[in-house]
This record gives sequence, structure tokens and C-alpha cells, in this order.
Amino acid sequence: MDITQLLNVSSDAVARTAANASTRNTKDVDESFSSMFQSALSNLQETNSLLNNWEEEEIKFSLGLTENTHDLSIAAAKASTALSYTVALRDKFLEAYKEILQMQI
Repeated sequence: MDITQLLNVSSDAVARTAANASTRNTKDVDESFSSMFQSALSNLQETNSLLNNWEEEEIKFSLGLTENTHDLSIAAAKASTALSYTVALRDKFLEAYKEILQMQI
């Protein structure tokens, strides 16, 4: 419950509690955004790594350094899945951003 909206209350205790609540909520939002942003960066780095592994396996196979198509197909599947997941996340972020832009203030 947001006690900052109470009218005609002049208690110091209410004012202190409201100040602490707003500070705490801002801190929690900052930490949650930071953790979400770090998680997104981590997912992007992992996707990039899987795509690089797939490319390395393709090069090895095309140069004849390996004849194991199993490793190539596993690397391709992992990279494809990670890329699909990353694209889906990007689409959801853009959708949320557009929704925020359309909000009336």
C-alpha cells in the first residue's frame, strides 16, 4: 500500500516510513533492472559463442580436418536454438518498449 497518498496526515512516523519505502523501492527497481540487463548481456555472449563454435565446426568440416558430422550438427542445433531464443527476446523487448512509448502521461 502506498502511504504517500494519504491526505491530511502530519505524523513524522508516516513521513519517515513513506521516505524509507520510496528509497527502498527505487533501490529494488535499480537492482532488478541491473540484474536483468546483466542476464541479457550474458545471453548475448553465450549466443555469440555458440555461433562461433558452429562456424569453427563448419570450417573444420569443409577443410577436411574432421569427418565427424555429429559435432557439426550438434553445434548447428545449439546455435540455431540460441539464436531463435535471442531473437524472441529481442522482439519481446521491442514490443515492451513500443508499449511504454504509447503510454499516456
